[in-house]
This record gives sequence, C-alpha cells and structure tokens, in this order.
Amino acid sequence: MLITLQPREEVYTVGDFMTRKEHLHVVKPTTTVDEALDILVEKRVTGFPVIDDDWKLVGVVSDYDLLALDSISGGGQHDTNMFPDVDSTWKTFNEIQKLLNKTNGKVIGDVMTPAPLIVRENTNLEDVVRLLLRTKYRRLPVVDNEGKLVGIITRGNVVRAALHIKQTTQNL
Repeated sequence: MLITLQPREEVYTVGDFMTRKEHLHVVKPTTTVDEALDILVEKRVTGFPVIDDDWKLVGVVSDYDLLALDSISGGGQHDTNMFPDVDSTWKTFNEIQKLLNKTNGKVIGDVMTPAPLIVRENTNLEDVVRLLLRTKYRRLPVVDNEGKLVGIITRGNVVRAALHIKQTTQNL
C-alpha cells in the first residue's frame, strides 16, 4: 500500500526532506574498510556515499558489504559451516556467495557499488517512495547536474516527511 504524500498544491520533492551534504558521513575510494567500519559504528549509519576529492559521487557502500567483509577477513566470528542453516534460503546462500566475491579488497573502492542509482533535489518525493519500496534500497544519493553529491534521501527521511505532511494536513 502506497500512501500519497500530496496534501498541498505544489509537489513535495527530495530537496524538501533530504539530508544535506554538510550533515552526511562520506568515504572515499581510498578509505580503508577498517576506517569505514569505525565510522559506521561511531556514527550509527548504515552506509555511505563514496565521493572523490571534488564531491563527485563515485559509488555507495552499505553496512552489509562492510560487515560481511569484516567477518570474512577475520574481524568477526568464524563459522566453519559453509552451507546455510536449514531455515535459510538459496537466495541468502547466493547473496553470501556474491559477497564473498566482492570482499577480497581492503579499501572502499574495492567493495563499493559503482554508478549507483541517483536522484536529484527536484525529484518528486512520491517517485522516490515508489523507488525505495520497489528496490528495497535504504538510501539514494542526491546529486547535482555535475554529478556532485548534495545530499541523501533515506527511508528515515521519507518517514519523517510522511509524519510532517500528516501533521500539516491535520492543522489545515
């Protein structure tokens, strides 16, 4: 079920509710995985946009990527069973296999997803809600016309937007 987010005449956009770049935690392709894990834990985030020195978006990396790399490289507990538990699915097993192939590197550039799905500040918020639900992404980088990171829109931003819109509608 998709809730419509338009109780006002104008359209709500990503720019109305995104987290702006000055409030983001970002990493570079040269950031070590250990440094990224430290930031992940300290700042309580679930992923990072990956930027170059000019703030151009070059990829994204998630907590799932980093935690899987950490456990495989010796940072986590070792599981001697190579096969999933009886309750696991083949889908999960295949995802783990893909992660194993991704996690041989030691810097973010080796494990990030390059050329991620992006949105712009003027993207309709309803379109982003549909996209987040359809893809099951937790976040989408927001870039300008030059491909430079200007913010991020997350599921949390969307929930806050829905609450804001509901409260605004009730006060009319």
